[in-house]
Amino acid sequence: MDKLVCVPDFEKEAHKLLDNNSLQYYKSGADDEITLQENKNAFKRWLIKPRMLRDVSNRTTKTMVLGKPVAFPLGLSPTAMQRLAHPNGECANAQAAASMGTIFILSTIATSSIEEVAGAAPNGRKWYQLYVYKDRSLSLSMIQRAEKCGFEAIVLTVDAPYFGKRRSNIRDAFKLPPNLRLANFQESSKHSDAMSGKIGSAFAYHDTLLDQSLTWKDVKWLKSVTKLPIIVKGIMTSEDAELACSFGVAGVFVSNHGARQIDTVNPTIDVLPEIVKQVKGRCEIYLDGGVTTGGDVFKAIALGANMVFAGRPFLWGLTVGGEAGAQKILQIFKDELDLMMALTGVSSMSELTSDFVTKDWKSHL
Repeated sequence: MDKLVCVPDFEKEAHKLLDNNSLQYYKSGADDEITLQENKNAFKRWLIKPRMLRDVSNRTTKTMVLGKPVAFPLGLSPTAMQRLAHPNGECANAQAAASMGTIFILSTIATSSIEEVAGAAPNGRKWYQLYVYKDRSLSLSMIQRAEKCGFEAIVLTVDAPYFGKRRSNIRDAFKLPPNLRLANFQESSKHSDAMSGKIGSAFAYHDTLLDQSLTWKDVKWLKSVTKLPIIVKGIMTSEDAELACSFGVAGVFVSNHGARQIDTVNPTIDVLPEIVKQVKGRCEIYLDGGVTTGGDVFKAIALGANMVFAGRPFLWGLTVGGEAGAQKILQIFKDELDLMMALTGVSSMSELTSDFVTKDWKSHL
């Protein structure tokens, strides 16, 4: 890994190593994949405004998230089925996050269970991403297990009443390999065989469980069954950000699901400013989507995010080097962010404001 010095280096190497079934699942976006590319391009249209002759001899990337410190404001978004990339899967990524002092979010449709991840990274900061199912007892059991295992927050994904159309997955008839299962569905449960792929496609079966009748009132239900902070993930408009605040959530997560749900939806970095303006500090704001450099983290924090997350980069790191690969991805992000701070006159996250970025309206990268 010595010669891999940026996220694209890891991505290129991972593409060589992954089988086509796994690669197409990880890299795919919805429909024509326009937003998939625009999530990245949009960051390039936000330009840096550096300040000079400012003392940057003592810099810190530390910040506070939900009242607790993180070493730097880049965490791991929930991504499904990480054991497609490496035998240790989610456990390795959680360990990498813990070793670097940041936050790992475990997907409901993980190939490592809540309990396995908690055991692998007992001292790491862990949040649990939740889908709400028609069978509320199934969702409730996962919440209770996450609470018992020391997870600090529930990340409610609200942009997936159905899963989007990812053409490559349909063409290739994506299916979990026989040695893997969706591990958060306990083996003794009625869903066990389906979630292991013994009966058809685990992925297709999961779609049938999702509750398409979900509304904002279900945030109230969620708050009634757990004392953990609720973060609503999938917010893309100021109107929905306002509703989230009115229901008393701890965080709004600006996300378009890695461009896997709706094509031609806005890039996340472009809607962040309007959501920050609407929220007015009433809850924390997080962002993912197209984040591939420390400079991207810098821009998102400058525009008002409290914390930034990335998903696919850690799948590439995991594929190439397991926990060590994921840890190196985190170190690359941190080093790039620190260098950006040094070169722009910023010594701490609290100094980083919208004065340091501007929109290049003429660019069509």
